[in-house]
Amino acid sequence: MSNEYFDAKKETEGIVAWIQSWFSANGPSAKAVIGISGGKDSTVCAALLARALGKERVFGVIMPNGEMADLADAQAVVDFLEIPHAVVNIADAYEGLVSSLPKEVPLTADTRINIPPRLRMTTLYAIAQSLPGGGRVANTCNASEDYVGYSTKYGDAAGDFSPLSEYTVTEVLAIGDSLGLPGFLVHKTPSDGLSGMSDEEKLGFTYAVLDRYIRTGICEDPAVKDNIDRRHKANLHKLQLMPKYIPAGD
Repeated sequence: MSNEYFDAKKETEGIVAWIQSWFSANGPSAKAVIGISGGKDSTVCAALLARALGKERVFGVIMPNGEMADLADAQAVVDFLEIPHAVVNIADAYEGLVSSLPKEVPLTADTRINIPPRLRMTTLYAIAQSLPGGGRVANTCNASEDYVGYSTKYGDAAGDFSPLSEYTVTEVLAIGDSLGLPGFLVHKTPSDGLSGMSDEEKLGFTYAVLDRYIRTGICEDPAVKDNIDRRHKANLHKLQLMPKYIPAGD
């Protein structure tokens, strides 16, 4: 869809109706379980869930790894939406896993960055499976991050249902504004909360440039276009089903 004609109110209504329909078919009494980071995606997604299901059917989980720079923002999200929530510090799990891995395979910096998102997804599924009536885990990825692979496979890229994965960052922000969410949560500088860098610093281009390229195919800077295309091609495996061998004759 073209951002020029993006109707955030209409799209919000469509997402809410879809969430209601999906839960009706896949968990009529289940709660939506969502990791709350204090960033735009989890904030907007949690607000959509609360509107679709009622705040009592949304369970937010704040998961610091020891210290968490955005802890106050994450708490502000659950307070503003008035949703049930828990704080689970994954520091012991992280340190325990890292210390148990074989010393013959030294961990890279990226490996250390990707372990916490995978532990967080494990935590979300443990809570979802244990809630009375069961739970369904929300994926909070957006189309911009998915396009360039800016997510952790089997970490934040996992989930049972995905309300925002067809929307660019620009569109997610518009949806957040249409929901009346606090601007300091929706429009804060996006970061992974792990590397100490903003998303755009790590990627080497802005989301505005990426979103325009996704929606129109236009990118005036050849170097940026090559960067986006390279990332997209290298990370397509994150968006595809696991390849499987098909026996001859089947």
